[in-house]
Amino acid sequence: MKRILIVSIALLCAVPLYAQDDEKAGNPVVEGWYADPEGNIFGDQYWIFPTFSAPYDEQVLMDAFSSPDLVNWEKHGKIIDTAAVAWADSAMWAPSITKKDGKYFLFFAANDIQKDGQVGGIGIGVSDDPGGPFKDYLGEPLLSKFHNGAQPIDQYIFEDTDGQFYMIYGGWGHCNITKLNDDFTGFEPFKDGTIFKEITPEGYVEGSFIFIRDGKYYFMWSEGGWGGPNYRVAYAMADSPMGPFERIGVVLEQDSSVATGAGHHSVIEVPKKDEWYIVYHRRPLGETDPNHRVTSIDKMTFDEDGYIEPVTITFEGVEKRSLQKD
Repeated sequence: MKRILIVSIALLCAVPLYAQDDEKAGNPVVEGWYADPEGNIFGDQYWIFPTFSAPYDEQVLMDAFSSPDLVNWEKHGKIIDTAAVAWADSAMWAPSITKKDGKYFLFFAANDIQKDGQVGGIGIGVSDDPGGPFKDYLGEPLLSKFHNGAQPIDQYIFEDTDGQFYMIYGGWGHCNITKLNDDFTGFEPFKDGTIFKEITPEGYVEGSFIFIRDGKYYFMWSEGGWGGPNYRVAYAMADSPMGPFERIGVVLEQDSSVATGAGHHSVIEVPKKDEWYIVYHRRPLGETDPNHRVTSIDKMTFDEDGYIEPVTITFEGVEKRSLQKD
């Protein structure tokens, strides 16, 4: 595939990453080492918010990418960094973004804390634009403690059909769900008085994600070790974001002829079209450095009973798909 590189001296500004001369994006969809991508839609643009995949002490910033058609992507450099977050010094991971009351809230993990009392956890950046720049919203982590054994990382922000925002998060084999309060400064208790409910399914390691289709809640997560070839994505279904979630099976995994370590994903739905894309990272064939991960997009489909069909990971990627009105 031919890619026309576009050079810019304004590396930290929003710049075209490359233009395509065909109708498919190709995988990886953006150049560089990027992992844990969250795909989203704002207005008539697709967005990807990934982790900068590097050694922990070099993970001090986050970039973002936008596209009108899933094929041509524009880089928005350094939308947030540790200079903007006084309490964060490294390991900025797994951004999750949502829009509320005209503002964009970028949730992220930082510092890879190993126990209560250490500085770090899940924080929030805020901006008037999804391309940043983001500033620290709280001046401290939103969540800096372990609950139900879950390391405070890999948060996903989910808005339910009633407008309630939830944070689903957790590493070390445990996943919690918690209700965010109205201004995202803390949490609200559930009816039984608890704040953090564990919803961990069999096989869960990290990288949680939830979406709704036809009234069902699909809970997806990553299994295996992030640095190995067998990293993969499994899922469950339930009638509530609280579950219970019983593991159904694996839907995304390595293909020894394409890439290894396919995992830590997100999902994009084209509004009102029942068209779905899975955005994920994987490791190119022959790469052994755990941090050499790249972001890719492939189609995700369902069978007639609503079960997710196994995803075929490809080099070609997906076709152009504009968000303009039909």
